Amino acid sequence: VRTELEAVELEDGAAVPKEFANPTDDTFMVEDAVEAIGFGKFQWKLSVITGLAWASNYAMEMMILSILAPQLHCEWRLPSWQVALLTSVVFVGMMSSSTLWGNISDQYGRKTGLKISVLWTLYYGILSGFAPVYSWILVLRGLVGFGIGGVPQSVTLYAEFLPMKARAKCILLIEVFWALGTVFEVLLAVLVMPTLGWRWLLILSALPLLLFAVLCFWLPESSRYDVLSGNQEKAIATLKRIATENGAPMPLGKLIISRQEDRGKMRDLFTPHFRWTTLLLWFIWFSNAFSYYGLVLLTTEFFQAGDVCSISSKRKAVKAKCSLTCEYLTEEDYTDLLWTTLSEFPGVLVTLWIIDRIGRKKTMALSFLVFSFCSLLLFLCVGRNVLTVLLFIARAFISGGFQAAYVYTPEVYPTATRALGLGSCSGMARVGALITPFIAQVMLESSVYLTLAVYSGCCLLAAVASCFLPIETKGRGLQESSHREWGQEMVGRGSHSPGVPRSDSGSQE
Repeated sequence: VRTELEAVELEDGAAVPKEFANPTDDTFMVEDAVEAIGFGKFQWKLSVITGLAWASNYAMEMMILSILAPQLHCEWRLPSWQVALLTSVVFVGMMSSSTLWGNISDQYGRKTGLKISVLWTLYYGILSGFAPVYSWILVLRGLVGFGIGGVPQSVTLYAEFLPMKARAKCILLIEVFWALGTVFEVLLAVLVMPTLGWRWLLILSALPLLLFAVLCFWLPESSRYDVLSGNQEKAIATLKRIATENGAPMPLGKLIISRQEDRGKMRDLFTPHFRWTTLLLWFIWFSNAFSYYGLVLLTTEFFQAGDVCSISSKRKAVKAKCSLTCEYLTEEDYTDLLWTTLSEFPGVLVTLWIIDRIGRKKTMALSFLVFSFCSLLLFLCVGRNVLTVLLFIARAFISGGFQAAYVYTPEVYPTATRALGLGSCSGMARVGALITPFIAQVMLESSVYLTLAVYSGCCLLAAVASCFLPIETKGRGLQESSHREWGQEMVGRGSHSPGVPRSDSGSQE
């Protein structure tokens, strides 16, 4: 309890001393401290480390799929269904583990869950480079996918250290690390594949994870998690460390300990306050992955045919082609992969510009609508140049919508279920990624227009789902307790100093 303070008279325009960060409050919450400390040197370091996890543990391992599959198709003479299974098994691993990693992060800490998943991916990523036969590479890549399912927890940890104004922009900029990771993987493949082969590519691609595993020792545990689990001293120590690194004041008074709750329970995602939100978010994440990976597969098919109207005749011409016929990736193929990756940068920039202006819900809805509109325009027999423009616009917006979902989901769930909520949504996204090859490749052989109609219709429904989300998180602090109305953490706690923003009050929209 703070003792009585002597009044201090300040000259006009003089700054309040650092030791009086919030002299009118007797207590403060983690949200107050994060807002008072602000964005500084600590968050810059955390941004780089989180981006490294995103690039090495996610982007590079996913990009390998488009390089490894054709190589093994030729080298091991695999039929096309076995090549497809090599990709699908990674998504199966991610789907089966996403909720598990979220549960671990809510039960034992964000840092713990992230560390274990990275070490898991590193171990099996290197081991897959020594696979002697197809069955071994299939099992080992599935285990790699199991580890990749824990990567979204880096966003949970990252978001819980970010002040409200910087949160959306910083999480969106992780997409830049995704693009950098995929570009690096393609360049690594250009250097390694012609001389050392795919085994060395798998081993070298896993090594950046070793750097992240070492840097994990610098990462602190989330203060929000520590407070929720009753570890007040550790939370205070972490907040003081951040304030020291940023050169910012710590709030005065006593840190409020939130009511300790059961953490990582699936039933908490379906309480009356969050049931509708969870179901809508699951469909939104499913649609995002279904459309994004579907577009990636369709792009290759459309470019090979020249335009949409030529695909049906092309399919008939190659019907009798042997499934064992293979083609190694050429320099031109690697160049196309680079251009396809770079096309996502405009989507990030557009999303970055609008997400704090129109809100998270409308940003996701707009992304789905633009993708759906571009899909409908592909019904026309457009030329190669117009086809390229439409595909790039569609990919830019669907990738931007994906990042908007990554911003919204950690913001909407309370600390006790934040990691589990994000993990379960990521798991639903992998279901969409699993299904989309059967639409973009199998259904495409029967009907191009039915395939496009499926993607367009799915995104229209997802746009409607985005509008019906009960909560808009723009301009609001992260919720600490699931036992209070959303956004009510700060109500009735006295006045705040100008340096400590107060969360908007109000129930669900």
